Amino acid sequence: MATIYYDKDADASALSGQKIAVLGFGSQGHAHALNLKDSGFDVVVGLRDGSSSAAKAREGGLTVKPIGEAVAEADVVMVLLPDTSQARVYGEEIAPNLEPGNMLMFAHGFNIHFRTIDPPGDVDVTMIAPKGPGHLVRRTYEQGIGTPALVAVHRDATGKALQRALAYAGAIGCARAGVIETSFEEETETDLFGEQSILCGGTSALVRSAFDTLVEAGYQPEIAYFECLHELKLIVDLMYEGGLSWMRYSVSDTAEYGDYTRGPRVVNDATREEMRRILDEIRGGAFAKEWIGEAEAGFPNFLRMRQEARSSRLEEVGRGLRRMMPWLESERKVPPT
Repeated sequence: MATIYYDKDADASALSGQKIAVLGFGSQGHAHALNLKDSGFDVVVGLRDGSSSAAKAREGGLTVKPIGEAVAEADVVMVLLPDTSQARVYGEEIAPNLEPGNMLMFAHGFNIHFRTIDPPGDVDVTMIAPKGPGHLVRRTYEQGIGTPALVAVHRDATGKALQRALAYAGAIGCARAGVIETSFEEETETDLFGEQSILCGGTSALVRSAFDTLVEAGYQPEIAYFECLHELKLIVDLMYEGGLSWMRYSVSDTAEYGDYTRGPRVVNDATREEMRRILDEIRGGAFAKEWIGEAEAGFPNFLRMRQEARSSRLEEVGRGLRRMMPWLESERKVPPT
């Protein structure tokens, strides 16, 4: 059984008198920094020179400093920068300014697990990974309910790493909902696998394949879009609310029967074998090596695939249909290619 910590386990005194530097002010960064400030902690936001996020952070009542300065004056450093830039920023601006007894924190274990970052032995290394996007972490904090999170300790230099990490989880509201204990290895590998096999990769591929199958068979692209993409939200919401059983209870008997009898023909033994290969690539470090190499080369394949995906027929049809639903404000959500 998983070990789950709550507010009663998150003693704020474990961070008493300590300054916290939050590096980055994106989705997670803004939520962590604002929640920490509202919980009464001394917070500084570390950003690169010229960051467009600096004005937003200051508008929120936060102090903003260059990354190196923020780290130098902090006791706790939460790194909320993109995975592909963390190692460089660590080497140039974080490592030179760490001191014994500091706590270096992450919200994803990628760089620690794959050893692109190797902190000194006299520094606590921990993780608090909210299981939700930053806007949800912020909203649920303000609502007094919190977002569940994961906690992991990679190195306990002070003997108080877990207590300090849980205090941080309490300060951003996650301990209200519950914080599940894990490891950097487990969090990293399961997170990457989930993204690639179902949450992003698998779902996107199923949507595209189903859409193409209907269009190639002569059905209207607009109808195919509604059936294969638009209505997916209805099903996912039901699963989110009450698991597969609630979804199956809520749909028609016809849909439920099709689920049991046809679903395994789509996701079959060959699919599961490919999932196992994907997991092996993650666990063995092949994916990390590939992704880091892509970043070092300037993202040529990534940017090409992004452009191709955004200009696909599925996306073109969707852009037109979403004009029928102005409440989505979808034209404001995806930056122009």
